[in-house]
Formats: sequence, C-alpha cells, structure tokens
Amino acid sequence: MSFSIHRHGTLEYLQAEGLSATAHCFTTRYGGVSQGVLSSLNLGIHRGDDPANVLENYRILGNAVGFCPEDLVFTHQTHTDIIRRVEESARGEGLFRQVDGDYDGLITNRPGVALIVFSADCTPVLLFDPVKRVIAAVHAGWRGTAAGIAAKAARQMAADYGSRPEDIRAAIGPCIGPCCFETHADVPNAMREALGEEAEAAIRPNGEKYYVNLKEINRLWLERCGVSHVEISPDCTHCQPERFWSHRITGDARGSQAAIIMLPKEGGKPL
Repeated sequence: MSFSIHRHGTLEYLQAEGLSATAHCFTTRYGGVSQGVLSSLNLGIHRGDDPANVLENYRILGNAVGFCPEDLVFTHQTHTDIIRRVEESARGEGLFRQVDGDYDGLITNRPGVALIVFSADCTPVLLFDPVKRVIAAVHAGWRGTAAGIAAKAARQMAADYGSRPEDIRAAIGPCIGPCCFETHADVPNAMREALGEEAEAAIRPNGEKYYVNLKEINRLWLERCGVSHVEISPDCTHCQPERFWSHRITGDARGSQAAIIMLPKEGGKPL
C-alpha cells in the first residue's frame, strides 16, 4: 500500500491506497485562491484569511475529491485525546457555524459526513473500516501522539460501531519528520512513559536534545491495538515549506493543511 499524488490544474493532494473506497485527501499548499503568506490552499478559518477565499478553497478541493463544503465537520483542536462521535446533524460545524466542544478526533458511520482535521507539522491520521463502513480523522500533536489518540479512535470505532481492529486501515499523513523534529527531553520522556522500550526505536539522541519520529510512534500505538494495515507518508512538512505549511518554519504566518475523509453518499459519483 502506498500514497499517490493527485493534481487537478494547480491543485495537489495526496491519497492513500488503503482508503480508496472513501472520499479522502491529505492536502498540500497548492491549488487555492488565498493570497500572500497564506498562498494558496489555506483551509484554516482562523488564520486571518478572507472567509470567501477559504470557502472557495474548500469548493475547489471538494470538487476534486468528492465532498461539498456543507458536508464538513471540523475539529476544535487543543492537543487532547478526545474523540467525538459525529452524526448527520453536525454537518456544517466549523465552516458555517461554531464547533460544539474541543475534539482532536472524529468518528462516524454516516455516509456524506466529511470529517476533517488540521495540521502544519502535527500528524494527521485517517482510519477506515471497509467491513462496518466506519471512518475516523485524528489530529495527533506530540501530546496526542503520546496519549495514543490514533489507537483510541480505533478502539472507539470498535466500541461504538463494532469494528474489528484487524479490518481497520490507517493512513498517517505528512507531518514533521524524524529528520527535523528536534525536541527537549520532555517529548521523548512522554513517549517512553507511554510505550516503554518500544518507543526507543523512534527516538534519536542529539547532544542535549532528541529527534522523535511521530509517524512511527503513531504506528506503534495502532499496531498495539491490532491495526496492522498502516500506510505512512514519507513527506516531511518541515523539509518542504514551499509545498506544506510548517509552523516551525513560519510560526503563525501560515495557513493550514487538512486531512479529510468521507464515506460516499448513496448515489454519489464513483470514486
């Protein structure tokens, strides 16, 4: 299984082979109408962008991927491990009305409900159970990664919808890589406390600091809970600031990437 690059004009996004039966994407910076430091596919509504530009960016992306802006349900990300179960009534939360509560992960089995998480170095994870037809979207900052939020989403898919971990397919999208995620001891210590000796393979000492592989830590969590079908994007957001937003490079002078997943609507166009 692998990631593929899709281009429609100037628009560019990534898709994972294991999620091909869903409408999904991991976005890049390319293909929108935002201007200046937010150029061009900014999908964050709190980045100082013109709301009309953000909405048009979603329309451009949705036309290519297979969702409408009205289908979206946003997270309100605060680096927690809180997962929300989403129903049809939540469609439009975030883009058209306020999000109800703080959540860093969303799950649903409702066709036509598009789950979205945002990133600009943090790790986006999408999950899909093709047997029970359940999806999840997870934002895993380093705190959420240490807390095992991706595995928690898989376990909640099992508890709420009867998913079996061995049926779940996961895709870990572009984020800051082990080449660039340099930290103080608090980050690797949190990973060791959570995963014990298993975490050591994802930690590389560098003098008084460390490099940590967030993709590998999330994979370990998923593997621990029985999810063995895991695709991992090789892309590092910090290494490619011209292609991805990276908070570590530009701070708040940036837009937001998104990872989006939706079960197709009945009668919708084939994917």
